[in-house]
Amino acid sequence: MTIRHLVALAALSAGMLAPAATASAEPDGLSAARAATARFHKLDTARAEGYDLFTDAKGIACVDSPGVGGMGIHYVKGALVGDGAVDARTPEALVYEPQANGRRRLVAVEYVVFQADWDKTHSAPPSLFGQRFAAVTDRNRFGLPPHYELHAWIWKHNPLGVFSDFNPLVSCAAA
Repeated sequence: MTIRHLVALAALSAGMLAPAATASAEPDGLSAARAATARFHKLDTARAEGYDLFTDAKGIACVDSPGVGGMGIHYVKGALVGDGAVDARTPEALVYEPQANGRRRLVAVEYVVFQADWDKTHSAPPSLFGQRFAAVTDRNRFGLPPHYELHAWIWKHNPLGVFSDFNPLVSCAAA
């Protein structure tokens, strides 16, 4: 290989490693959320910091919706859910996609706050990254009381949008 080929290969590799969007092109705070959650690519780190496996009312860990896509497996830090606050750097839930090799890949974060806790001191639903949280009633698959939630697909592209609940590129097939 010539020097010219090495330089071209290095330039190509650098371009492949560059982020798909710059901080100025993404909603405010997503870069901070990525930086704050990067250590959770190691599931053991998330567990050590208090994130526990969360299942729905039927005991199902991997959430998907046939024909729509998946969410994945949620690991939740209960103390954050119950604190009545939201912070881009400390998501209440980390969302992992099960891999064929048995590992779990961090794909998204989720922000959750109980409606009663939030509404005590606020007159409108919470928002982050310029997005208003969705209100979820007490009739939900998780058996949770009414709450507000917002998904952010910061670790895997979602063709439905960064803040969509489901991602058609995520599967629970390996769960």
